[in-house]
Amino acid sequence: MRIVIAEDDPLLREGLALLLRAESLDVVATAAGPDGFLRAVDAHDPDVAIVDVRMPPTHTDEGIVAAVEARRRRPGLAVLVLSAYVEQAFATELLAHGSSRLGYLLKERVGRVEEFLTALHRVAAGGTAIDPDVVAQLLARTRPDSGLDRLSPRERDVLALMAEGLGNTAIADRLFVTDGAVHKHIRSIFAKLDLAPTDQADRRVTAVLRYLEDAQRRW
Repeated sequence: MRIVIAEDDPLLREGLALLLRAESLDVVATAAGPDGFLRAVDAHDPDVAIVDVRMPPTHTDEGIVAAVEARRRRPGLAVLVLSAYVEQAFATELLAHGSSRLGYLLKERVGRVEEFLTALHRVAAGGTAIDPDVVAQLLARTRPDSGLDRLSPRERDVLALMAEGLGNTAIADRLFVTDGAVHKHIRSIFAKLDLAPTDQADRRVTAVLRYLEDAQRRW
């Protein structure tokens, strides 16, 4: 796995590089800003980019903009975005361009090494990894008419784990239920949220995006 890191904090940037190299992962380049990050992506053609949301010069959304541009240049690039706190609008902007091979984690998750590496490998393998704290805040902030009020407590638990990027088997293991029970809950969630099966949309992704977009409107 070839990795580029874009992080303006030198301690975190070098700490991430040391952690990943200790796991026998190939950190091919690091960058302190969006321009250097995009040059590194062009030069090294990495498999995964780890990108801070806020980078110079304004420390607002440069990381998100750079991540979107990097995926435009390298459509197969996996991106794991790190943020100091939940920023719904930025998560929505990133996921709106497609959720495959994308992750959005709070920086505090890096200190939980096993969780961080699990998310990194999930994203690199083509999945989605959304921080559970992000999911929890999004679910808590949605409007009463969003459809969430129709979900049972267990369905909300299943949906939260879906939004983190877990598959049905992993959800079953986390909740100590059978795969069949998870499948039944997911079908009920889709029905209650009026998400009909189509060839054009992944209903799991649509459900997550709905929460992100709803939370963004509330802000």
